[in-house]
This record gives sequence, C-alpha cells and structure tokens, in this order.
Amino acid sequence: MDRIRIRGGKPLQGSIPIGGAKNAALPLMAAALLSTDTLTLSNVPHLADIATMAHLLQQHGVDVMMDGGPGSAENRGTAEGRRIHLTAREITSTLAPYDIVRKMRASVLVLGPLLARCGEAEVSLPGGCAIGTRPVDLHIAALRELGAEIEISNGYIKAHARKGLKGAHVRFPMISVGATENLLMAACLAEGTTVLENVAREPEIGDLARCLIGMGADIEGVDSERLVVHGKTSLGGTEHSILPDRIETGTYAAAVAIAGGAVELVGARLDLIEAVTDKLAEAGCDIAATPRGLTIKRNGSRLKGVDFLTQPFPGFPTDMQAQVMSIMTLADGASMITETIFENRFMHVPELARMGANIVVHGTSALVRGVQGLTGAPVMATDLRASVSLVLAGLAAQGETTVNRVYHLDRGYERLEEKLAACGADIERLRN
Repeated sequence: MDRIRIRGGKPLQGSIPIGGAKNAALPLMAAALLSTDTLTLSNVPHLADIATMAHLLQQHGVDVMMDGGPGSAENRGTAEGRRIHLTAREITSTLAPYDIVRKMRASVLVLGPLLARCGEAEVSLPGGCAIGTRPVDLHIAALRELGAEIEISNGYIKAHARKGLKGAHVRFPMISVGATENLLMAACLAEGTTVLENVAREPEIGDLARCLIGMGADIEGVDSERLVVHGKTSLGGTEHSILPDRIETGTYAAAVAIAGGAVELVGARLDLIEAVTDKLAEAGCDIAATPRGLTIKRNGSRLKGVDFLTQPFPGFPTDMQAQVMSIMTLADGASMITETIFENRFMHVPELARMGANIVVHGTSALVRGVQGLTGAPVMATDLRASVSLVLAGLAAQGETTVNRVYHLDRGYERLEEKLAACGADIERLRN
C-alpha cells in the first residue's frame, strides 16, 4: 500500500494548476444516463472516484472514451484537464452492484437517472469514507413523491416507476447535495413540472443544472434554493467544461498558509471559496485574484487562531474543516471548530495529536490550542480530507512524517505530491 513521506519546513513558491471539481464531475457523468446522445465533459480530473464512476456507467451499458489531459501536448502547463465522452445509447443493465457502489457513495447518483429513463433501478446502498451515515432516506422519500415505488431489500434500493415519473412539489426537510442532484436529474424526464424547494446551493449543483440545460432540460432558479423543472420526453447531448475544484483550491491555499511562501493557484476561482479565503485572511494570509486564478501568501511568521463552523454553501465547507484545523494547530491562540454536517469528521484529531497538536473534542466541536511546533510521525489516513490534512501538517512539522493508507488521497487529489514538490516541498510517494 502506498505511503506519502514528507520532510517539513520548506516554504512553497511557484504555481499549482487546479483541476476540474470531482464533486461536479461525478453527477455530471451520471447525467449521461438521461440521453441516447453523447455527453462530452472537459476538464475532467484523473482520480480514483472518476474511474469508479466510469466503471459503473460502463456496467450500465454506457460507452466511455477519454482523451487529452494535463500531460498531453495541448494541455501541458495549464489547468485544463481531460475530456470524457459518454454515450448511453442503450441501457443494458439497471443494476448498480455492491462491488462497485461500495467504493464510493456518489454511486447512488445513478438512481434518479436510471429510474427516470428506464422506469426501474436496483442500486446497492452506498459505501465510501467512514465520516458519517449520510443516509439515502432523502433521495428515496423525494423519488416516491415523483411516483416511484421503492423498497430496500438485501442491501439494495429497488425502485420502479412503471408508468414513468410524474412532476411533484418536493420540499427537502434538510439540505442534501446528493438528494438535490438525484432529484434534479430525475425531474428532467418526469412528466409535468417538478418544484424542488430547500435544495442545496453548492456550485457543483449549478454546474450540473447548466449542463442539463445544455442537454435540453428546462430548469428555472439555477443557483437558488428553489428549482423548477419542466419535464421533457428526452434530452440530447452537449459539451460541458467542469468548473474548477474549490476544495482542491482551498487545500493548496491551506498548504501555503501552514508551510509559508507564496503560490499562484492557476485556474482557481475566488468566488467559489470565499468562506475559506475569508478565514485564511482573518488568520493572516494575503489572498488576491489574478488573471490566471488567485495568489496566496502567508503574511508574517505565525498565523492567529480563528473560529469557524461548517455549513452548506455559501458557508464554510465541511470538506475544508480538516485542512484548516491543521493550520490552527500552529496558530497563536485558540480556535473553536464546529462540525455541523457530518458526525464522524474529527477522526484526524488523534493523528494530529501524534504530531504534537493540542486538540480537545467536545461533541461536535473541537477546541484547538496552537502549539509552537509539530513533530513528524507515522500517521494513518481515515478518509479523503483527513488524509490531506495530515499531509499539510507534515509540510510544517519538524522531521519526517509518513502518511499511510493514502489511497484515500487518490480519490480526490490528482498528483498531489508532484504539485507540492514542484513548489519546493520535500515530499514523495513511497510505492509498495
């Protein structure tokens, strides 16, 4: 199993290309199931989760072709990613099996498109990182309002809509990104008009909506908490460029904050991560937009502690909580970090403590008291964002840090060690 080795104390200088957003790419790929025509996505990140979704779609009968990429001649030195062509001319199977779905929770996003197009779907209950239960109850309840008959049996969601889905008024009892995406896609082929209220407003949902509109969907209220979808009998193909990954952007900004230096994040969009950059600026970093993206540099020798709580967009993203916690371990003063999205998202705390961090968890909050320095240690990754938080801590720690179980990293970060090494970090992947 691969490991990442870091020798800390090197400030970062240079530029880092930001790829397409994984959390946008996955639902966009699932949207290909809604049409017999080809959906072409560009700026596709090369990640384990993308490969898993491609494998799942192929299992449903989708023809998947990929070309280009950061290493190709046309893209070298830019943030432009690969292009993937998805053609679901014929759905050969409506079964999403456990062996594939267990690897990634986002696999449940095929449920709505399959049900809308084929009138049936059998999808394994999802797996993925152990950071919370993230039940699919909201997906199921909302699809039932569109007329689906659904039961859970033997670990599978078995859904039928023998006469097709019907438009309905659905108000989500709580905000859910995945349920919003599933219902938005399903409603595009439902008969009549569907109104979705209290929907998630993450930028990735707006990206999905714009792609669906490009495919011929009739959607009103994009980027708002109320979406109105006038169903169509069919959708066509389109070409769509995936928006830049705001979590990758925030992670590399956090790397500069903890390690020091100055870096330009090429392809990044400041408007997508203002909740994060506002906190980094409050802590003492300088951040500015550039024609190519944004720059970040650490202002002064030490940062100061800041408080924050995770919230749905446009609030502070839960996917950046662990990274900014790593920064706060070395900030002057104390920081109170409150997690409101996932109940098990402090699993990186014991590993940071092995490196000398002073963190006390009280239920859904963590009190971080900044220390003078961290020391390198062997640590274990528990999930995607926890794993990268340990890499960040290693960038600033004295001595050598080894991060084990980095397959989590490969689910969400492309060539992370190469990008950091190119900016002066002493980091390498140790392959077994």
